[in-house]
Amino acid sequence: MNTLIALAGLAVLILVLEIINLRKTIVPLTILGLLAALGITFCDVQILSDNYNNMIVETNFSKMFSSLFIVITIFLVAMSQDFYKEQYEKISDYISLKIFLLIGAVCMISFGNLTMFFIGLEILSITLYILAGSNPTKIKSNEAGMKYFLLGSFASGFILFGIALIYGATASFDLNTISNAILNPETPNFLSLGVVLVTIGMLFKIAAFPFHFWAPDVYQGSPTITTASMSTLAKVAAMATLFKIHAIFESYISEAFTVLLICLAIVTMFVGNIMALKQDNIKRMLAYSGISHAGFMMIALFNTANATAELFYYAAAYSFASIAAFAIIIAVCKNYKDEKIKHFKGLGKQNPMMAAVLTMALLSMAGIPIFAGFFGKFFLFDSALQSGHLELVIFGVINSIISVYYYFKVINQMYSQEAISELPETNHSWIYKTVAVLAILLNIAMGLCPSSILNLF
Repeated sequence: MNTLIALAGLAVLILVLEIINLRKTIVPLTILGLLAALGITFCDVQILSDNYNNMIVETNFSKMFSSLFIVITIFLVAMSQDFYKEQYEKISDYISLKIFLLIGAVCMISFGNLTMFFIGLEILSITLYILAGSNPTKIKSNEAGMKYFLLGSFASGFILFGIALIYGATASFDLNTISNAILNPETPNFLSLGVVLVTIGMLFKIAAFPFHFWAPDVYQGSPTITTASMSTLAKVAAMATLFKIHAIFESYISEAFTVLLICLAIVTMFVGNIMALKQDNIKRMLAYSGISHAGFMMIALFNTANATAELFYYAAAYSFASIAAFAIIIAVCKNYKDEKIKHFKGLGKQNPMMAAVLTMALLSMAGIPIFAGFFGKFFLFDSALQSGHLELVIFGVINSIISVYYYFKVINQMYSQEAISELPETNHSWIYKTVAVLAILLNIAMGLCPSSILNLF
């Protein structure tokens, strides 16, 4: 709760700084505030949920994911300094929206009451709707914002109706009461329908099959830094929330529904990877890549008792690799009208460091050692074997092999092709390089010392 209070105060402070004309201090002070919030999250070890009527439950799970969300937001805010330089008079709006996005994500994984879960979901969703359509001069951004708003609202309706059915069956929004009601044989059968509807809504939020169709268009049309937010913070928050909800209702879920979820996880991996093969826009390619990674993360749903640390490790590895990749994409494509893969031709000769960072980020996503992406997949496969789901491991390995092709397509452009034009240098390109290098170093450090992360749970 202390983390939420600190973040809310920081969001208000950002708006006040704009009023008193201290616009240039917004980004550095926001980063300092987020570092302070990170410290508060780690130091706040007492369980204080009784003081908040179980609305916010502070556990090791919520603390670790909240810390990950804050680190991701620090990277996003740092890149905002240069990304919004042409709209710098609105910098306070963009930065405060990112803080509200973070607040929504923290609420989503800290809830002890379904009311707080839905509040957090709507804070996160509404913020993303605004950011997706925040470039009024580009029709694709307007299209992305409207499409995400309409489809996202539809998914939120499913979740809200599901929560209503759960309340009708258990007479409570409190997770402890709901958990006890599940064990009662007299609980009405329509509780199952409520769980199914909530699961459908969350599958939309993580862009899992067959609710993935919005992701490529929205990712491509949104400003690139917003795409980075969707691909990392929003996706990981939604996946962690789905994991938490599934853990609560796992004993109540039928075997048939579990089999259906297994099939959806497998198909999600295949759809994401196969569709990514033919993309020529790198943002669209990473959108389909993100769909496949959602399928990989769904593997954790089938061993909720033992896969918490594995899910966190995979989510962190994927997030840091994505942040590094998007930082390079912004730096390379900022002066182009689109984000075609052909713009990366000859990057290995023009800017070896940026090419090397992007290569390492893509290799991590593909699951190549020594990067954290490899160990993330390894740990999830191990948890699947422990729960007796060998089929998930087999199809996961096949999809990892498929993904190597389209990741290497970008790497081939950088090192085997001649550049079409000189890479434009900007005065603030060092911001993107710094963020990319720090993110990939965190990824490599996780790969070298995986036990340091797993032992936190």
